[in-house]
Amino acid sequence: MKLLITGASGFIGSFIVEEGLKKGYQIWAGIRRSSSKEYLKDPRIHFIELDFNNPEKLESQLNTHKAVNGKWDYIVHAAGATKCLNRKDFFRTNYEGTRIFTDTIRKLDMTPKQFVFVSSLSVYGAIRETPAQNPDNSSWIYEPIREDDTPSPNTAYGQSKLKAEEYIKNLSDFPYVILRPTGVYGPREKDYFLMAKSIKQHSDFAVGYRPQEITFVYVQDLVDAIFCAIASGVTQRSYFISDGQVYHSQDFSDLIQKELEVKWLLRIKAPIFLLKVICGISEVISKMTGKTSTLNGDKFHILCQRNWQCDIEPARKEIGYQPKVLLAEGVKRTISWYKKEGWL
Repeated sequence: MKLLITGASGFIGSFIVEEGLKKGYQIWAGIRRSSSKEYLKDPRIHFIELDFNNPEKLESQLNTHKAVNGKWDYIVHAAGATKCLNRKDFFRTNYEGTRIFTDTIRKLDMTPKQFVFVSSLSVYGAIRETPAQNPDNSSWIYEPIREDDTPSPNTAYGQSKLKAEEYIKNLSDFPYVILRPTGVYGPREKDYFLMAKSIKQHSDFAVGYRPQEITFVYVQDLVDAIFCAIASGVTQRSYFISDGQVYHSQDFSDLIQKELEVKWLLRIKAPIFLLKVICGISEVISKMTGKTSTLNGDKFHILCQRNWQCDIEPARKEIGYQPKVLLAEGVKRTISWYKKEGWL
């Protein structure tokens, strides 16, 4: 079976490539000319350059591949932008890139058996934020976000991903499967790494005083969900993906502190308005220097959001997804990797 993974050089994409090889797929890694191949060194990997923002060039690239190798049986579209200098760049990459890609494979009769689109829980935004008795677990004060809720994304990233989802869903007879992971962490991930680096230096930063209930998924569990979706053969469905647990906002930093054996920690909890000022200044500096920043307008909304619970029961029942790595074990593996690779 032939499998194309776009965004193959990225954090999530590189793990999808590795799992696909383990499962015996013929793997094509979709990359850009500038992409790093640091985690794509297996000689069994086939590479293909794909330019999602140039329809004519993309058509030529895909036509050349088709003439030699035929079409792919499955496509996992994991390419995307999570940080951009300008709002329009999110839409250019996450929406326009996806639209051009799907239009081109349909035009060239290269539609696969399944097109797995890696989206995000961020497409739903800050909903179910009013404290209410959680019917499934009285320990938590918010209700899980569910698939039939109305999306209301509050970030450019979430809005661009939602627009891409809507476009895919409106394609006639298109065999899509949409996965919406919550916060993905694990080896090779760089944003949560910054938190670990800060904690190693004895400081932890939090925002807001209302309770925050968050969810995570270890990268290998997300990869397993992708291959569960492929194995199930399901199409035209969307699923939330997490480890099935809910955590308090401080749990993640507590686990990092434990694994790093940091004896004391200065915990700084800033009010929302201060975070807004910091993110605003950071965004201005980012545009002046031409370098993306972790603290920006999108990050402000993400940190302010109080409820990140989501319902993964449909994924359990319909595609057989069973998360294996809970947060304590996942953080242990991640910190161990950071240490081994000299990141910490």
